[in-house]
Amino acid sequence: MTAAPPPTTGPAEIAVAFSRVLRGAGLRVPTSSTHTFAEALVAVGLDDRDATYWSGRATLVRRPEDIDVYDRAFAVFFEHRDATGEPDEPESVTLAVDDDGDDDAEQPPVSDPADDQTIELRFSVTETLRHKDFADYTPDELVAAHELMSALRLVGAPRSSLRLGPARRPTKRPDLRRTVRASIRAGGEPIERHFRQPTERLRRLVLLLDISGSMEPYARALLRFVHAAVAGRQKVEAFALGTRLTRITRELTSRDPDVALEAAGRRVIDWSGGTKLGAGLRQFNDEWGVRGLARNSIVVVLSDGWDRGDPEELAAQMERLQRVTHRLIWVNPLKVTPGYAPLARGMAAALPYVDHFVEGHSVAAMEELACVIGTP
Repeated sequence: MTAAPPPTTGPAEIAVAFSRVLRGAGLRVPTSSTHTFAEALVAVGLDDRDATYWSGRATLVRRPEDIDVYDRAFAVFFEHRDATGEPDEPESVTLAVDDDGDDDAEQPPVSDPADDQTIELRFSVTETLRHKDFADYTPDELVAAHELMSALRLVGAPRSSLRLGPARRPTKRPDLRRTVRASIRAGGEPIERHFRQPTERLRRLVLLLDISGSMEPYARALLRFVHAAVAGRQKVEAFALGTRLTRITRELTSRDPDVALEAAGRRVIDWSGGTKLGAGLRQFNDEWGVRGLARNSIVVVLSDGWDRGDPEELAAQMERLQRVTHRLIWVNPLKVTPGYAPLARGMAAALPYVDHFVEGHSVAAMEELACVIGTP
């Protein structure tokens, strides 16, 4: 049987919607479990009902007593059946769809499984949330957007490593140790020859987030994106850029978003202040970037380009940074504005040295950014 979820755009949205259904039914589903479920759906697809069922049960159910609720929620969400497994009738199952994504509305009561076989669930359509501007988000919508962004795969094109590994085909580098070991099984004759080749490793991703006053409507949502990147990958570095440069990688390593964002808030002392992009990039280049952190890495600057510093200094530091990076990306939340032109002095100075200039106002824009990061 093929699972038939509500109309969403992909595994990430399906995972988030179904997790919210389970939470509405009383299950405790952390964000990390939703992220794992989304990855499982990408791996197994939605064509096999059993694979979808066990992917969710293995990643979203933590207690044996929750299995029954999970089974009935799965039947309602994926198979459009009621809690008893029969085809859904309007009177037996209620799926309240909130088109405007407002989670503050009163939630319908959940029936006790011991008293009634009917389960009432509620979930919000995520499509509107994906395209909604971060500046218009409510606090609850920020939490929901964090779940969507946690499901993004921020993986850049791999690069060759100095380490050598087994090669499937003959190369110029013979693997003498493996060849000798294989020859023992053939009485000392090197019948089976082995070779080595350079292995591949992920490129480092460096995120520089502008936390100035002009970025206030977007910075808190983008900080959740930065946390999702740091918590979901092994080689990600994060910095807050305002009147000074603050490294916040360690604070954002916790998979619990509340703990991570609170720690980052304590670490950054110039939140919603001014912006000195040139001075901040100079400090980054001097202390981290040019010395190795940015070399052959993907560097992403998330800023609207408004700068109180010297634009010539910003241009010089951007040129310096571009020379050592694999790809330099600038994410501007204002780019989506009709008639937008990079007229701010900082943005105009930086743009000639940017490899990709993308939007950054919504979850959909972050999904597009993930695609740009993953482009070879």
